[in-house]
Amino acid sequence: MVKVNKKYKDRLFRMVFNRKEELLSLYNAVSHSEYTNPEDLEIHTLDDVIYMKMKNDLAFLIDDVLNLWEHRSTWNPNMPVRGAFYIVEEYRKYIEQKGLNLYGSRLITLPIPQFYVFYNGLKEEPDNVELKLSNAFSTLHPELEPCMEFKAVMVNINRGHNKSLMEQCSALREYAEFVARIREWMKAGADLLEAIGEVIDSCIRDGILAEFLSSHRVEVFEVLLTEYDEQRHIASEKEASREEGMQAGIRKGHREAAINLFERGLCIKDIAVICKETYCLIAEWYEEWKISKGVSR
Repeated sequence: MVKVNKKYKDRLFRMVFNRKEELLSLYNAVSHSEYTNPEDLEIHTLDDVIYMKMKNDLAFLIDDVLNLWEHRSTWNPNMPVRGAFYIVEEYRKYIEQKGLNLYGSRLITLPIPQFYVFYNGLKEEPDNVELKLSNAFSTLHPELEPCMEFKAVMVNINRGHNKSLMEQCSALREYAEFVARIREWMKAGADLLEAIGEVIDSCIRDGILAEFLSSHRVEVFEVLLTEYDEQRHIASEKEASREEGMQAGIRKGHREAAINLFERGLCIKDIAVICKETYCLIAEWYEEWKISKGVSR
């Protein structure tokens, strides 16, 4: 049975693909493989804890391939950096569990890493994008070859994208449809609770994630409310940051204007009125200006 994570709210994507059957189906679709036994999957997700303040959604080993999967509802070019942190921790655990000797004379064998980011954000993106860790490296020394690389493949799982992939994995296609329906309801002005309830009912009627939604209706409500609250919080923080930046730009302009007026000999009181700033702030800028110019008056 799928249970809501007690240490942090789980994600709907992870809930849907928490069962090995759905996980194997999606793995076969993205890797063009034909595995049939879900027990071939060995789950390696990082113990439901927050690792370095980051959460990896799914990690599993199959046929000596270590897969790291992330779900993202926002575009983030730094996913290879995050993935590099994940893979280091996964390899540390693997080496410890297998009792491998890093200091011996024999070369150890590690599973091949694959990192996929499943994206269903609102920003329009191609079906597939390869992101590289080296994109984040400084360009100050182009003559040097980086000693490492790490790649993330971003897969767009919004409705209408990656048609072939969706055809091969019904759970992914139905997940994309479920999310798209909620967005349509909210775009039409529906309340979030109303949207979730109506979409759950319509999807069950239409055979879209029907068994999953019927069994986990309460958990889905809880998870989606948390996810959308987080998205609204992020949007609010971005808007606050944007406004803060605008205010900083305005204040910078006022400071430059005040300096120009200092040089013209206007008094602090008049400059405060002209620049629409407090007398104390203008006086502070005046003292800084005097020091920079060596002015004694």
